[in-house]
Amino acid sequence: MIKTINMQDMRHLNLFSRITKIHTRFYFKYNETLMFCVPKFKIPQALGKDNENLRRMSTILKKRIRVLPKPRGVEDAKSFIQAIVSPATFKEIEVTNKEIIITAGSVQNKATLLGRNKKRLEEMKGIVRDFFGLEYRVA
Repeated sequence: MIKTINMQDMRHLNLFSRITKIHTRFYFKYNETLMFCVPKFKIPQALGKDNENLRRMSTILKKRIRVLPKPRGVEDAKSFIQAIVSPATFKEIEVTNKEIIITAGSVQNKATLLGRNKKRLEEMKGIVRDFFGLEYRVA
C-alpha cells in the first residue's frame, strides 16, 4: 500500500493499536466507515470479548468501525471486496491481469456499489489499486 498517511489517519491507527494491542498499517475509509485490516488469525483479538474493542473505538471516534481480514493476494479479492461492500451484494467478480470487474446484477445493487456522485466507486478504486495494483470497474 503506497498511500500517504495524514495526521488524522495516524491518530486512528494509534487508537486502534492502543485498544486492540495489534499494530497494523492497513486502514482505509469506505462509505463513512473506518476499516482496519489485520491478519485473519488476529481478528478475534481485534474485536475483543463481546466486540468490546469495536464498541469502545466507535464511541470515542463517533464513527462505524469494521475489522477485516487482510488479503494475501489477488486470490482473496472476491472475499475482501464482499466484506467491504456488505450488506450490498453482487452477482459475480471477474479478475483479469489488469482489472477487477464486478457484475452488480440488479439496478439497486449497482446504485449501491456506485454511490451518490460515484463516491463509493472512487473510494473502491483507490482501495483496489492500493491492495491489488489493479483497476476496478462495476458492470
